[in-house]
Amino acid sequence: MDEDMNEYLLEAREELKRLEHIIYVSLKYTRTVDVIINALNRMVSTYDLIIEAFLEKASEEGLIDSLPKSPALRGKKFAELYADDELIQKNLKFYSSLRVILNSTHRKRQEFRRHVTLIVDMEKSTVEVDIDLLTNCERFIHQFLLYSRKIIDGYKEED
Repeated sequence: MDEDMNEYLLEAREELKRLEHIIYVSLKYTRTVDVIINALNRMVSTYDLIIEAFLEKASEEGLIDSLPKSPALRGKKFAELYADDELIQKNLKFYSSLRVILNSTHRKRQEFRRHVTLIVDMEKSTVEVDIDLLTNCERFIHQFLLYSRKIIDGYKEED
C-alpha cells in the first residue's frame, strides 16, 4: 500500500505519530510546557517534511531548478508554487505562526495540571497553547497530510 508513497510524506506520517504520542501519552503523565514545546516542534517538523515532498515533486516536474536551503525559503517557494490553493495557503500561515510561537519568549501557567498552558505575547494578541488546542492542531495537520498525499501520490482515502 505505501510502497509508492513519497519518502518525505512517509516520514511526515511517522512524525505525526510521534506528535500523537506526545499529546495523548506524554502530556497525560508529564504536564509541562516543555512537553507542549516538544509537540509544537513535531508539528513544525511534520510541515517541513510535507513542504519538502511538494518541492521534490515540483523539482521532478521541472517547475523549480533547485530546492531552497532554509525552511523559510522553502515555505516561500512552496507558497509561490501553490498560490491558488486555499488549503495550502491556510496551512502555510499556520506553519509560520507555529515557527513564530516557538521563537518567541513564553510564559507558563498551571504546570503539572490538566490545564497546563504555554503563553506567548504576540504583536497584536496573546497565544495560549494548551492540551485541547494541541489536539485540534494535530487533527488539522493530519487532514493536511491526507490532502498532500492526494496531490503528490494520487492517494485515495479508504474511508
